[in-house]
Amino acid sequence: MHHIKYFITGGGTGGHIYPAIAVVDELIKNGTNKEDIYYIGNKNNLEFQVAKAKDLNFLSYNVSGMPRKVSFKLVLFFVKFFLAIFVAFYYALKYKPNVVFATGGYVCAPILTVAKVLKIPYVLHDCDAHPGIVSRLFSSSANSISLAFESAKQYTKCKNPYCLGNPIREDFKTLTRDEARKILDIKRNFVILIMGGSSGAKKINDCALGIVEKYKNNPDVQIIWQTGKKNYDDVKNKLSSVADNLILRPYFENMAIPLMAANVAISRAGSLSLSELSAAGLPSILIPYPYAAADHQRINAKKMCELGASVYLDDNDCSEQSLLNTLEDFICNKEKLSLAAKCAKDNAKYNAASEIVKLINTASGVKNEKC
Repeated sequence: MHHIKYFITGGGTGGHIYPAIAVVDELIKNGTNKEDIYYIGNKNNLEFQVAKAKDLNFLSYNVSGMPRKVSFKLVLFFVKFFLAIFVAFYYALKYKPNVVFATGGYVCAPILTVAKVLKIPYVLHDCDAHPGIVSRLFSSSANSISLAFESAKQYTKCKNPYCLGNPIREDFKTLTRDEARKILDIKRNFVILIMGGSSGAKKINDCALGIVEKYKNNPDVQIIWQTGKKNYDDVKNKLSSVADNLILRPYFENMAIPLMAANVAISRAGSLSLSELSAAGLPSILIPYPYAAADHQRINAKKMCELGASVYLDDNDCSEQSLLNTLEDFICNKEKLSLAAKCAKDNAKYNAASEIVKLINTASGVKNEKC
């Protein structure tokens, strides 16, 4: 029986890592041996912690984002990048992957360069309405590309684009609200989730203090606040005390748990967050990060509002008071809230991971054998 060897890559932020991990989970569920999966990234990034927690083989090279201005840092970037390509060649020749799967971002570029040179088939996934530079650069030679947005097709040169949505964890299909609340030991009736993204959103964290203050003595309301690792201490210091109806965490290993437990969420508008909000059937207030590449968060957020699943609040207009007012208007209108929950759920795509695994196995040239 032929063992397919998989190189999986994607890193830097949760938006690149978690779709890759969802695909890894799907491969393992389909009978792939964990030993045949190699996760490639930078050991100084979040992907290393996530891959290690899953006990995956991890292959590291030192690569970082490209500086946008001409400077010494740019020279340094290219030196590091070429060194990373040499390391990637070594990995490819040593482990001989049948196929590479990449979820975009600078971490993927060295191994995709090598895949192109050595003619190793590769499949891409890009989660944004406007695909990132790595996805656009490598799409023409990709066997196929999976996209989260129909509108992204026009930006890629791949002959086989598929709009499949973002691969998300199995837990979104299996976990119930009651189970999620039991895990977090929540007894209160209404749960507000504040999300700072995997790396934190300072603006949301600063403005959310008013919400905590307003509801701290409310026996019916529970607040879950995920601050992002780098903002946790700052938030903790600004709170006079952590009220007993507040769960304050820098980070959740499994975001499905707080998302499934909540009734409403306040979030940035990264594509993966939106897929997860939809999968959880969760109404949301979206505050797009204004400096995202190609303004993709704003584009993503507007689409969710058009669907009726979300309320939009511009980053420039976001203050403690405006965020609190927006939240109260939303949750006081029970009809609007339940309609938004239904619209979010209707927008959910649950089968992206299994569809992507089919694309990867087709690209590998090995006929759907279970390995």
